[in-house]
Amino acid sequence: MSKLIKNGKAFIEGKWQEVNILIQDGHFAYIGNEEKQADEIIDASGLKIIPGIIDPHVHFALYCGTVTSVDNFISGSRSAAYGGVTTIIDFLDPTRNARKLERSFYDRLELAKGCHVDYHFHACIKEPDADLEQYVLMMKHLGMNTIKLFTTYSETHRRTYDKDIIKLLELTKKYNFLVTAHIENDNLVSLKPEYSCTYISEARPSECEISEALKLAEFAKETNGYLYMVHCSSGETLKRLVNQYGDILGKHFFVESCPQYFSFNKEVLNSEQGYLYTFAPPLRSKEEQELLIKNIDYVNTIGTDHCSFMSEDKKNHPSLVGHPLGIGGIESSFLVMHKLFGDNIIDKMTANIADLEGFLQKGRIALGKDADLAFIKEVGEYPIGKPHGTCDYSIYEGIKVKEKIVHTMLRGEFILRDEKFLGDKGELINCDKEVKF
Repeated sequence: MSKLIKNGKAFIEGKWQEVNILIQDGHFAYIGNEEKQADEIIDASGLKIIPGIIDPHVHFALYCGTVTSVDNFISGSRSAAYGGVTTIIDFLDPTRNARKLERSFYDRLELAKGCHVDYHFHACIKEPDADLEQYVLMMKHLGMNTIKLFTTYSETHRRTYDKDIIKLLELTKKYNFLVTAHIENDNLVSLKPEYSCTYISEARPSECEISEALKLAEFAKETNGYLYMVHCSSGETLKRLVNQYGDILGKHFFVESCPQYFSFNKEVLNSEQGYLYTFAPPLRSKEEQELLIKNIDYVNTIGTDHCSFMSEDKKNHPSLVGHPLGIGGIESSFLVMHKLFGDNIIDKMTANIADLEGFLQKGRIALGKDADLAFIKEVGEYPIGKPHGTCDYSIYEGIKVKEKIVHTMLRGEFILRDEKFLGDKGELINCDKEVKF
């Protein structure tokens, strides 16, 4: 069934254009000013249309050692649809070798059944005990272009050490993939039993991130490899990277950050409900928050690190050790970031991610690509409400915005229409194996 979208303003190649958009067989078949015949006419008068948002960093149904994150692939993707998100990238459970990686992939694939948006996975490695090149080959065989690693969490045996990081970076040149890293200096993390969960910014201080980010940037420069830093939390980290490694930023070293680090600072941890704002890396000082905002142009992508827990689960684990670290955010991410940064944020949530991940069919309104769209309506100011997933709260509740996502379309079909969830079945999408950075 063909559809013609008329009278809206579409974000194409960095600017708004009044065009007609014809969709056939789930793809963009025509973009221009001609009046094309179609089975269904969709009047988008008064609406802005952007490519479907890609969230490169979510954790659905993740067991954290005490409880499991409450948004699974079904409820989490429902929340995603309300936020204009049409593709998510989750993480495989960390594994040590190629054989276990393959098993982890199919285990996660089973969990993803029923996902309402398109989905993909990052491979995830820990304390490797076998040949790293075989690990990379298995990852590529399974259709992935990213290996996630941690430079911390040695207490739970998830850390990858420097010699293996360097080896993986060397392999990125041969096989065209990204090393995707959670970057904190494990030696500077202090996890004392007496620490409360709201002491997390002191237990995992900024220097944890700054020192480790600079070290890994040096590794990337020395190896000429490709490195992607997830959830950059501190503007000081970003400033130091720009000053010392500006020549490789956006070329060999890519930076992701998250809405929470632009929206809040660590002072909120001192509030009565500070336990609701706990995640790693943690919130930073007001000065670091402002510095991050100032340097937004050096951030390549925005992910949410969506990992939601019920408020009672947070409250009932008051100690930092064993506390469920994580928050939701997939539903509000675009509205919050668009309010702060305007149209400059759109590519960071769509095209840039598609390019880095090798999703040739995603991220842009262009001929032949998947017809993934989010429709935005300007409205009177209102406060963000509770999310439509499983979680009973969002740290973004109460933030006032002037836009709403009214429709979300996945491969030419509405999964959200007039703010009502219709649902659909998303598909596993693989990377293009010839991606070049």
